[in-house]
Amino acid sequence: MKPLSQLRCQACQGDMHAMAESQQQSLMEQLPDWQRQSEQGGQRLVRVFRFNTYPEAANFTAQLAELAEQVQHHPMITLEWGKVTVVWWTHSLGALHLNDFIMAAQTDLLYQGNHI
Repeated sequence: MKPLSQLRCQACQGDMHAMAESQQQSLMEQLPDWQRQSEQGGQRLVRVFRFNTYPEAANFTAQLAELAEQVQHHPMITLEWGKVTVVWWTHSLGALHLNDFIMAAQTDLLYQGNHI
């Protein structure tokens, strides 16, 4: 399989299924800064991104919102002074799908681009 950051999010289909635990563990190797957390009976990917200023954090949030809109897959984003918490999961499944891992990797790339 290609690295997650090189894959593209696919449109949700009615026959989508949550990823198996073994698949999730394998993909987490490519997302070392992310955590899997259980919430409301399903898994979610969570990461906190740190910034020096509120405007930097707000700019990252706006860029991530634009990226999410382009692929029609939207995370929960919490903007605070100096940090942005991003949570990915597939809402229709209430669980994790490959799309969530792809978008987490894309979020990491976006962050790296903001911190070069």
